[in-house]
Amino acid sequence: MSVRYDEVIGLLREAYDGGAEQRDAATKSAWKLAEREAFLGWLKGHGCRRLLEVGAGTGQDSAYFQENGLDVVAVDLSPAMVALCREKGVEAHAMDFLSLDFEPGSFDAVYALNCLLHVPDGDLPAVLGAIHTVMRPGGLFFLGVYGGGGLTGESTFEQDDHYPPRFFSFRDDERLQEYARECFEIVDFHVVGTHGWRFQSLTLRRPASSPDLDQRAGGGGP
Repeated sequence: MSVRYDEVIGLLREAYDGGAEQRDAATKSAWKLAEREAFLGWLKGHGCRRLLEVGAGTGQDSAYFQENGLDVVAVDLSPAMVALCREKGVEAHAMDFLSLDFEPGSFDAVYALNCLLHVPDGDLPAVLGAIHTVMRPGGLFFLGVYGGGGLTGESTFEQDDHYPPRFFSFRDDERLQEYARECFEIVDFHVVGTHGWRFQSLTLRRPASSPDLDQRAGGGGP
């Protein structure tokens, strides 16, 4: 039987609450800084002003975008992470991917770095639909996750440095792009190889609204 998001969210919240301070003190890798800077260039080029970061963690990226002139809202399922976001002066809320409590079309852009790999395949279409709903038509979405190559499948990572061990869903390049195309146009896809990991970077655009898709997403998130 396949795993569903509501079966893993409590353990994910516990793991990230417990690791919040350690993650906040960690130095961000140069390649992550480069990916972030590149997306900022896309945002400036397309006149995007209001950004939602989902799975914002401790708010380092949200603070960066805010410092660069964007109106930023951060959400994370971990209350401890949300508290650290707020300490950085970022508006932040405790929400999970399927509970994005914002009006449809509220944001010009969405940023999601290494968080949607915690969503099982069975729930990923609904999560992408919820993100699609809170974006304006033409808005940009950065989706970055580890996966592809020999890194595929769904399981708990028993050698995890968080406790309890977190659930991961790794997808090959074709499958990940198939999911993305259900809701978005792919503007850019590339792979970053780093320290034995393989990172899939997608810049996506929300096309004109689809009534069927908005209805499936719940018109702003269930």
